[in-house]
Parts: sequence; C-alpha cells; structure tokens
Amino acid sequence: MDVAQPYTTKDENEMNRSQYNYDVIIIGGGPSGLMSAIAASGQGARVCLVEKGSKLGRKLIISGGGRCNVTNAKEQDELIKQMPGNGRFMYSALTQFGNREIIQFFEEMGVALKEEDRGRMFPVTDKAVTVAQALIDLLKSRGATIHVNAAVKEVLYSEGRVGGIMLQSGEKITAPCVIIAVGGCSVPQTGSTGDGYAWAKAAGHTITELYPTEVPLTANDSFIRDKSIQGLSLRDITMTLYAPNGKKINTQEGDMIFTHFGISGPASLRMGHYVSVSQRKYGAVPLSLTIDLMPDKTAEEITGESWQLIEDQPKKAVKNAIKGFLPERIIPLLLELAGISEETTYSHMKKQEWSKFTSLIKSFPLTITGTLSLEEAFITGGGVSVKEIDPRSMRSKLMDGLYFAGEVMDVHAHTGGYNITIAFSSGHSAGTHSAQEAFEFFYENDV
Repeated sequence: MDVAQPYTTKDENEMNRSQYNYDVIIIGGGPSGLMSAIAASGQGARVCLVEKGSKLGRKLIISGGGRCNVTNAKEQDELIKQMPGNGRFMYSALTQFGNREIIQFFEEMGVALKEEDRGRMFPVTDKAVTVAQALIDLLKSRGATIHVNAAVKEVLYSEGRVGGIMLQSGEKITAPCVIIAVGGCSVPQTGSTGDGYAWAKAAGHTITELYPTEVPLTANDSFIRDKSIQGLSLRDITMTLYAPNGKKINTQEGDMIFTHFGISGPASLRMGHYVSVSQRKYGAVPLSLTIDLMPDKTAEEITGESWQLIEDQPKKAVKNAIKGFLPERIIPLLLELAGISEETTYSHMKKQEWSKFTSLIKSFPLTITGTLSLEEAFITGGGVSVKEIDPRSMRSKLMDGLYFAGEVMDVHAHTGGYNITIAFSSGHSAGTHSAQEAFEFFYENDV
C-alpha cells in the first residue's frame, strides 16, 4: 500500500501537528478496527488504536468456528445479494477494496488462503489466529500506537468537529479524526456491547432499530419440546419461510441442526434475518417454515425410489427398509407425522399412505416462534443510519472528522464470509479517507 504524502509542503506544519496526539484514533480492535488502523497508517498517518478488552481481534479469533472465513470469492453483485441489510450501501467501498483485494492483501502478507464450498475463503492453516496475528503484526510494523484495557468514555466533539476521545480512566487523547469501529450488541463476550451508538447519537446520528440477525430460530413443535431429534444435523437442505398469509418470504439452502430450542446451523442463521424482519412487520406471531430434505430430487423420484426399497424388502419393517435413504433419526418422526406405524411392512402399506410420508420429505413442517436474543445472535441488525454516512469514505455527514466502520452501522450480511468482507472493506475506506482528511485539516488550518 502506497504511503500518501501529507497535503502540505510547510515544514512548520509538521511541528504544529504535535498539538494533536495523533492524526487518527480508531476505537475497537475487531476486524473493522484493525483494517481501519492498517489503512490509515498505510497512508502515513499517526494512528492510535484503542481497545477496551485485553486482546485485539477477539471476534476474528472465534469467527468461522475458529477458522476465520476471511471473505467470499463470489462476484461483487452476488456479494451484495448476500447483504440483506443495506448491502447496496457497500458498492463504493467494495469497488475500492473488495473481496479480490482482501484475498490479495492477505496473500501479500504471507497468509495463504483456500476456497471452500459456496465461495468461502479460509486460511490454509484453518486457524483464525493466523489471520488475527498477521493483522496485528502488520499494524505494529507500521508504528501504530495500541492501547488495550482502555475503555472509551466519550468521543469529544466541538463546533461540528471531532477533537479526540476521553477514556474511562480520565485520559484525553486528541486527533482531528476518529473512527468508531466497535461492532454492535451481538457476541458481547468479544467486547461488542453497543457502546458506539451513544457516541454516534451525541454527534447527531440516528440509530435505527436494533434486532438479531444471523441468529438461531426458536420453534415450539412437539418434537422440539420432547428433544427427540435434538442434535440431528441435516446437510444440503432447502428451507422456506412463509408469512402468516401464506406468502413465501425467503428460501435458504445449506446445512442445519435441530436444537433443544429450535434450529441452528448456517441455513437457519441466514433465515434468522427474515424471521426478525417478519416479526417486526407482523408482530410476534408464529411463522411456518418447511424443510426440503432432498432438494435435488422431485417428489415423484423420492416416492419411486423409496417405494422400491420397501418393495424389495417386503418382510422388513419400513423403518428398517429405508435406512440409508434418509438420516436414521428422522425416519420415526416422519412415519409418525404420516400416520404410519414403524413396524408396518410392504404388504400392509398402501402407496397413497406412502405418498404422504414422501411428501413430508419435500416439505417437513416447523412452527417458528422467533429467534434467540440480540446478545445470542452472531450479528446485529440496525445501527447508525447509513443515510447519514458517505458510502465512499464512511465519513459522517453530520460531524467533521467522524467515521464509522463495520457492524456499528446499519449494514449486515449472511454468514459465509460476507460480514467480515463488510468489516474489512468499510474499515479500509474509513482508514484511508480519515488519514487524508487529517492531512487536509492540518494544511487548511495551519495547525
């Protein structure tokens, strides 16, 4: 990354810059904060990164099941489609620093990546700490100041401009530009406890309604309550959510798991956004969800193949005859819902009855009552209104020198490397443009 020259040729300005402790302060040591600090320092800015926890990159280290899904290799238009929370806002930032640039960035640092299913990109080490440590090492090599265990009390504003921050300890740190990159309210054990919203509101910003997204779903069906299929995983299914009026809301593909409270897993987490939005629209009413256990087969193919299995083994109970055709633990439940005894054999089975069983394979019903809480979600929906943020630079439209990056903004995506792409892309824009604004500030004000 090229180092930009300060916007001045006056030697005395370099001396006057010392009136400020730093050029850019970044609050938050997660993926968006780290990338913001790296980008700003890469422009030649004096950077201070402040993290209230004891370690940087805590959210990175637990992401992707501890492997860190650093981005997704799909084309930009597809990336935007996977960002249901104001994804179009990210067009400009992704054009400047998108998934291709993210991949190149890590490979140039010596972090080799590999592509897995659905375009997900992981470090070949399969260790998130590889990614986090590479970012931290790069930031340190650029001379950035890093403060951990340093909780921020407030962002300092005066006459329409940022002036720095005040720590809970009472220490004041000054800079003409501040980037708020503290995340949302989800996964609070990583330090994301919603601190940034108050600082944004103090600058005049609107905070849109917060809600859980990328979140497990709750259900109250009898087989959920009795935990008979708790822990059962299903691979490569398709699930569809319906509104109270029967209209289809959304369809998701992928893997899922039944839990003691409902369902989780990648497909369920992605559906969490649509459940949250629907319940905000319709109220806390149950929503119907169906699961296609075999999306690659038609109902006729499933009926024909499964019927052939029980026909070929006429003396076997149907539950045993179709072992291997379906996950074994779900067979008794499907038979029960179809009104068929587990011990029934082919000779006592009518094809019409069997069609009811196979129809459940294509449309297994669940009654969704909601989602887990905002704190239990992986991602926070809502945040600082993107209408008040410049999409090219992530600069506040209301307060000079104030920038935002990552999940603190009202922008979010599905699982699969998309949210971290938002974090890195917005962080890169915020860091780059805040450094440039700081240089312009010193030049224009002869500070």
